[in-house]
Parts: sequence; C-alpha cells; structure tokens
Amino acid sequence: MANINRRLDKIIPKIKERQFIEGRGLGNEISFYVFDYEPNEELVVRDYVNHIKREFCYEGSERRIIEFDLYKTLIESAKEKRIFDRIFDIEKNQGKDALYKAMTTFAKPDIFLGKFKEQLGDHNVVFITGVGKVYPFVRSHTILNNLQEVIDKIPVVMFFPGKYDTQSLQLFGKFKDDNYYRAFRLVD
Repeated sequence: MANINRRLDKIIPKIKERQFIEGRGLGNEISFYVFDYEPNEELVVRDYVNHIKREFCYEGSERRIIEFDLYKTLIESAKEKRIFDRIFDIEKNQGKDALYKAMTTFAKPDIFLGKFKEQLGDHNVVFITGVGKVYPFVRSHTILNNLQEVIDKIPVVMFFPGKYDTQSLQLFGKFKDDNYYRAFRLVD
C-alpha cells in the first residue's frame, strides 16, 4: 500500500503544473494520461479521486475537474433508453452470452461520448473512472480512441485497474484490452 499512496500523492502536484493544463511538452499529442494501479487498490484509488476533486473544488480554482464514471454512465443511458430492467431479464432467461451480446450492441462509444460532450461544460480536466466495472461490455481503449473526437484540448486522466506500459492496456493485469500508445503515464 505504501507504493500506491506514494504514487497517488504525486497526482495533485502534477495537475497543478501549468504544462499539464496547457498540454505543453507533448509534441502536439493529445493530453491523455493513464494512472494504472493494481486492481486490489481500487477502493484506495476511488477515495483518492474524491480527495483530488475536493482539493480543487473552490471558487477561483484554475482546475475544474469532472469525473465520468463509465459504469454510472452506462446505467444512466440504459435507464434513459428504457432497457435497464430488460438487462436482468436477458441474463436470467437467456444466459450470460446473450447478455454480453445485448450489452456490447448497446454500449457503443457514441453513448459515452455524447454524455461527456453534454456534461463537459467549463471543466478543464476530465477523470475517467469505472473502467473495471464496465468490463467486458466496454473497452477502455475504445473510449480513448474515440474520445479525441470530443475532447482534444483538455487533459484526460483514465484511472485504470491494471497495467499500462505506454504501448498497451492490460485490464486487471491479465486481460489485454488492446494496444494504445497515445496516452502518457500520469505518474510513475
């Protein structure tokens, strides 16, 4: 736990850096970052995300952080489309394979991107959480690949329960999400 706390303590100073918000030094790349961590540290990371948001939540703050929890967004969208109750029926009556097919058909990137765009407002830092909670229906690399169409000048930090080596994402340390090389590690 000491290592995760040491790494978490580096996040606030990083976000306070002028170059973080301006995206300088990235060679015109998009300002996407991944904070990877061991899956068993999920609750510690969730608490710290809330701590970070509170740290910057005051009048006059130059950092206005919005958190998009992929799981909450998925549930909210399912309720809006009036299919939420049917999800449980599909699993109960048709099994997990039918549920997987139905959810992957429904949980397309545009559902998330539309919500992000709609709620972004004047926020200038985006946190993406809930990556592990939506697996296998939603893949983090798919969100990141499509997100640059909606958010290209705002720093995005994805909190990722697994490993990111700047080349690929490995969810929970064992499921290869896919290759993704456009993001930077937030802190080491």
